[in-house]
Amino acid sequence: MKLADYHNIYFLGIGGIGMSALARWFCKNGFRVGGYDRTPTALTTELEAEGVTIHFEDSLNAMPAWVKEERERTLVILTPAIPKNHLGWSFLRFEEYTIKKRAEVLGMLTHNRHTAAVAGTHGKTTTSSMIAHLLKDSGKPVSAFLGGITANYGSNLILHNGPEEPVIVAEADEFDRSFLWLEPELAVVTATDADHLDIYGDAAKVVEAFMLFVGRVQPGGTVFINSNCDAIIANGAGKGVEVLSYGLATDASCRAENVRVENGAFYFDYVGLEEEIRDLELGIPGFHNVENAVAAISVALKLKISTDNIRKALASFRGVKRRFELVYKGGNSVLIDDYAHHPEEIRAFLKSVRALYPEKKLTVVFQPHLYTRTRDFHEGFAESLSLADEVILTNIYPAREEPLEGVESQIIYNLLTAKEKKMVKLQEVPALLEEGTYEVLMTVGAGSIDTLIPQIKGLLEKKEKEEANG
Repeated sequence: MKLADYHNIYFLGIGGIGMSALARWFCKNGFRVGGYDRTPTALTTELEAEGVTIHFEDSLNAMPAWVKEERERTLVILTPAIPKNHLGWSFLRFEEYTIKKRAEVLGMLTHNRHTAAVAGTHGKTTTSSMIAHLLKDSGKPVSAFLGGITANYGSNLILHNGPEEPVIVAEADEFDRSFLWLEPELAVVTATDADHLDIYGDAAKVVEAFMLFVGRVQPGGTVFINSNCDAIIANGAGKGVEVLSYGLATDASCRAENVRVENGAFYFDYVGLEEEIRDLELGIPGFHNVENAVAAISVALKLKISTDNIRKALASFRGVKRRFELVYKGGNSVLIDDYAHHPEEIRAFLKSVRALYPEKKLTVVFQPHLYTRTRDFHEGFAESLSLADEVILTNIYPAREEPLEGVESQIIYNLLTAKEKKMVKLQEVPALLEEGTYEVLMTVGAGSIDTLIPQIKGLLEKKEKEEANG
């Protein structure tokens, strides 16, 4: 099939971060775009303002008329999060519409194009966004499909409008083995920690999928693999593919040296690809983001970006919404929001926060994401969360899952060794926070915890004013 054969694009699950980026691409390229999602969000509101028709009721009456009237001209794009009993999906299957998964369509958009793909169980959104920024800020033609809203561009889609053929930067999602639709020239693997075990079954199958992804890199291409990844995935590389390690390890092919925190900012030296770039300033905090920067710099160097442009662009990178996002900074308190939802992500995040605020009390509010992930990693969650001085744990955000017997936040709470710990329902968090004082407060999780941010920020601002007024 060819995308040009279709006039209408209809999305099931249009509000997802990856789906909405595709929707924006089709909308900007002259297609008629519509879709369904379960609930309105800031993203769906933005899409509607951009001309996309969206409905939130799962009924055939709510579905746009042009979908039902123009079957042959309508391509349906599906997210794996849509349940099997969804009425709209059942109708579209029964009527034999052309239905493709989001990842397959992304593979079609990037086919035979210069593509840099970033995969990994964590770190891929920041790394892909950083690569896109290094290229765009340096004047390199680039389009990017990202898994988060970049602070520099306010979108999850960067679109090149000039006559030149752009490099496409794509976030390669391991969920449901989606990344195996891509065939990149350049690839990055940021992490291969066990995750999505409801899909894969065990950690070995996760590693196997990443090995297959490495095998998708085109001959003559290069794959950069974090030195913390399972080394066996390098064996998946095909003939003529260059495999290089990267990270903080002293023996990595591309590495950061002399990493330090000065005046609240991270600095480091880059060594790799026959280049040494000294005293780089990273525009966002975090040791894990230094690793991400090493990967992004390496990709940029492969694409002939000058070291001067890299230095300038790296310092001006402002990160991704909900990735180490500094929401509020007052005289006595700080609020940081992060999407971390895996023990290793939380560990890296909290270690970096501690480096920035070594003398401050760290309080983390964490909403676990998925029953299966809580079941599989509750010990790891307890260990990583206990790096904070105080842990406030909420109920589990289920997303696509039904409850599992015996799996609740309590199994994490019982193992916490932080100096202070509390457990409340998510909606009770603001009232609890109103009772205390906080130096460094962090909201963490991939569920709905971010909906509390405006209220928590307002609470901290109110406390600051009260303290200032005596």
